[in-house]
This record gives sequence, C-alpha cells and structure tokens, in this order.
Amino acid sequence: MLWLSEVLLQNPDVESFEDLQDVIKQRAAAGERFFRMDIKPPFSDTPHDWEDRLEAVFTAVR
Repeated sequence: MLWLSEVLLQNPDVESFEDLQDVIKQRAAAGERFFRMDIKPPFSDTPHDWEDRLEAVFTAVR
C-alpha cells in the first residue's frame, strides 16, 4: 500500500505538485498496486482537483 504521506516523507527533495506526480508515476511503475491519499500535498501549485490528478497518474501506468 502506497500512502501519500509516506511518499512525501521519503522524498524530501520533491518541491512541487508536478514533481510529486513524477514520483507517484515511478512508484506505480515499480509495482505498487494500491494508493491512498491521506494528506493534501503542501505545495503552492497543488490544484483543486489534486486527488483526481494523482489517481489518474497512478492508474495510467498500469
């Protein structure tokens, strides 16, 4: 199970929502099967529909 809070803690170099999407894509490609969004990303460029966008990035890889 991939948790968004875990991704952010493990990748302190992520500085934008765009960077976060890249990390989520990489984790999905590495074989993660489930993704939970337990916190809102703390970036100034986080869009209103951030949950939909991250889910789309995660599922597009599979």
